[in-house]
Amino acid sequence: MDAVALSRLQFALTTIYHWLFVPLTLGLGWFVAFMQTRYYQTKDETWHKMSKFWGKLFLINFAIGVVTGIVQEFQFGMNWSEYSRYVGDIFGAPLAIEALLAFFMESTFLGIWIFGEGKVPEKVHLAAIWLAAIGSNLSALFILLANGFMQFPGPEGYVWKYAADGSRVELINFFALVGNPKGWILFWHTISDGLAMAAFFILAVSAYHLLRKQYVEVYKRSFKIAAVVGLVASVLIFLGGHTMGQYMKEVQPMKLAALEAIWETEQPAAFSLLTIGDMSGKKEVWSIHIPYAMSFLACNNFTCEVQGVNDLQEEAVAKYGPGDYIPLMVVTYWTFRIMMAFGFVMMAIAAFLVFKINKDDFVDAKWMKYIPAMLILPYLANASGWILTEMGRQPWIVYGLLKVEDAISPNLTLVDLWISLIGYTVVYGSLAVAMVYLMKKYAIAGPDAAMQDSVDVAPALVGKGD
Repeated sequence: MDAVALSRLQFALTTIYHWLFVPLTLGLGWFVAFMQTRYYQTKDETWHKMSKFWGKLFLINFAIGVVTGIVQEFQFGMNWSEYSRYVGDIFGAPLAIEALLAFFMESTFLGIWIFGEGKVPEKVHLAAIWLAAIGSNLSALFILLANGFMQFPGPEGYVWKYAADGSRVELINFFALVGNPKGWILFWHTISDGLAMAAFFILAVSAYHLLRKQYVEVYKRSFKIAAVVGLVASVLIFLGGHTMGQYMKEVQPMKLAALEAIWETEQPAAFSLLTIGDMSGKKEVWSIHIPYAMSFLACNNFTCEVQGVNDLQEEAVAKYGPGDYIPLMVVTYWTFRIMMAFGFVMMAIAAFLVFKINKDDFVDAKWMKYIPAMLILPYLANASGWILTEMGRQPWIVYGLLKVEDAISPNLTLVDLWISLIGYTVVYGSLAVAMVYLMKKYAIAGPDAAMQDSVDVAPALVGKGD
């Protein structure tokens, strides 16, 4: 492997691993805030136990997510310094806001929620968990706005301009940057994804305890809430993805053609049920299509033209110069279908559960034993979705402005990259073991352990400070 390939592999490893924690943090915070609110409204101890139990798991996930996320920013300087130099004036703005505003907001108020119960007014304590949840989602917003710029930087003179010497690009309209439609569609899709992830996580853990008849009221109530939210969130994910696909036709037509394996321009365009390509991943061997369906998905009508990769390749060569501008279609095609398949399965499962939870005997239903295994679905859909998002943009790191091969740090050696790649793999593997151990330990322990921990932790900290 060369330096570019190793740097891409390293960033993919750290990003996908980090993203295992982000959606659960984004979604679970809202659940905990809702449960805390219901406790303050009703003084029902069941709600209190629910907020403490799910809050404990939220905190573990949040902590691991913070540690793994720090490495992401290191890599912009270590592996991708040419990228940072070229677009740092633009990319740095939303990342700075994310770190200085959103991250400190969520961290500060999360600390108040953890240690402030009984020490600050009830309304302040309640507000703290809501502000922590808002802060974590604001953090995601600014990161996704930065990613939205990478996906679609917009025309020159709108968000950015070339520096006088042409060596980099400069920000000229901050409000246009944060108003990037691509970033906001990504945010819609991601927040819905976080709620679905949290819902399926709660369903899985709740089912585990209900099968053992442990803390039935706590987990039965949790299960019902998660089923409803899971269905709503799954539908919102589908709608967000559909909107993203239609916007993709306007700003990233090559990605749309690649994920559908459309080689030649079609009008009307068919949707591929199954396409088998050659070893290059860029030539069709055999396929099954649904006529007119792709035109409807892309344009809401049955006569829309969808450009193929061959025509788009010719346009790109004419505009940007010689090169291969077609992403690896075997990856874009199958990650899209994996994401869609698991998304539809999640929607169907959530709809089934919403129908069944109105029956008092659902705790003893035979299908309950399968629910814990369903937790794998949103994780697989998440990983597939982000691989599609980033691989479909290739060969660009900033679409139409900077290629991946031109963004890497100069003077990187293969030895440097192998050492860091192996090091990250070992560290992240260790964190994975710690994460699974802690989440499993506290998920199995139940709400009583979480309630006791909240009683013990503050005096212990005070003692250490004496």
